Amino acid sequence: MSNRQIGSLVLVIAMIIVAISVLFTNNLARSLQQEEQKNMAVWAEATRQLILADDDADIDFVSSIIEGNTTIPVYICDSEGNILASRNVPEGKKGVGEHGPIELSIAPGVTQYIYWDDSNLLTSLRYVPYAQFALIFIFIAIAVMIMLTAQRSEENRLWVGLSKETAHQLGTPISSLNAWQQLLADKYPTDEYVPQMKRDIDRLQMIADRFQKIGSEPTLKPENLIPVVRSAIAYMRARTSSRITMDDASLEGVERIVMLNAPLMQWVIENMLKNAVDAISGQGTISFHLHENEHDIMLDITDSGKGIDAKAQRRIFEPGFTSKDRGWGLGLPLAKRIVEQYHGGKLLLKHSQPGVGTTFRIVLKKAENS
Repeated sequence: MSNRQIGSLVLVIAMIIVAISVLFTNNLARSLQQEEQKNMAVWAEATRQLILADDDADIDFVSSIIEGNTTIPVYICDSEGNILASRNVPEGKKGVGEHGPIELSIAPGVTQYIYWDDSNLLTSLRYVPYAQFALIFIFIAIAVMIMLTAQRSEENRLWVGLSKETAHQLGTPISSLNAWQQLLADKYPTDEYVPQMKRDIDRLQMIADRFQKIGSEPTLKPENLIPVVRSAIAYMRARTSSRITMDDASLEGVERIVMLNAPLMQWVIENMLKNAVDAISGQGTISFHLHENEHDIMLDITDSGKGIDAKAQRRIFEPGFTSKDRGWGLGLPLAKRIVEQYHGGKLLLKHSQPGVGTTFRIVLKKAENS
């Protein structure tokens, strides 16, 4: 069972507990309210008998009933609504009670009225479900935070382990290829393919270095973002069909200084461009636009490809999710990790429309004093 399913199950159980608690508490509150209403009827009768008491009346018994009410705020009013007497009423309380009235016929033509409020116990009881709901909500929030923290920690260990192991595994064959390439260069110094082999081996070495950087804390320093972006564009342009135009005219002569690890950021841009190329069937355009505010530089990468449907948009940054027939579904999650966790920026899907195209936005912090 996934963390999302566990979280949903916990939420459902919590809601069931709250619903049962509310029903039970409301039933208990209704029963207590009915009991208080009966007690007030008895109290009103005792008050009437005390007012009309004669020599045969049991004053002590009647008084004990009246004095026995120590929790219910009660008011005795005349026909004009003026309070004649009160009991258990908090200081500063204005107006008469919410319940009533009970009529007291004191004498022919003379009637008094008894009003009352809920007791403190009944009032407190009505708030119990809200307190329970708040406690359960806090519990769920803490549980979700713990699960997310544990999941993020596990993902971090997975990424670091995977990256270090990949760099390690690439190291040995790259060293061997370097040795063989050097032997070929010495034996065939004029062969036109040997330099190309060297470039490809250097490329493999750079990829291994990138994985090594992901497996450790990368160093950021103030650098111009534009040469990094244009280097990635040049690399992809040489390996992409001429029917796909990479329009980087907006980057010509521009300088934007950000806190950067250049090799990792170039990897991010290359990954975004590969996705854009894959999204374009045949002929299309990939364009670049820069925006900025007081603190951030924003790079938008827009393609005229097939777009992403709404359902897939919610999952594109999940590890393992891919819409391609061939793919691991790790490119965008890895790019997001590099931008957000290593550079303190943001990588987000700005907008996408099926059949029209897609725009991703990379947000990076400006270097101080830039």
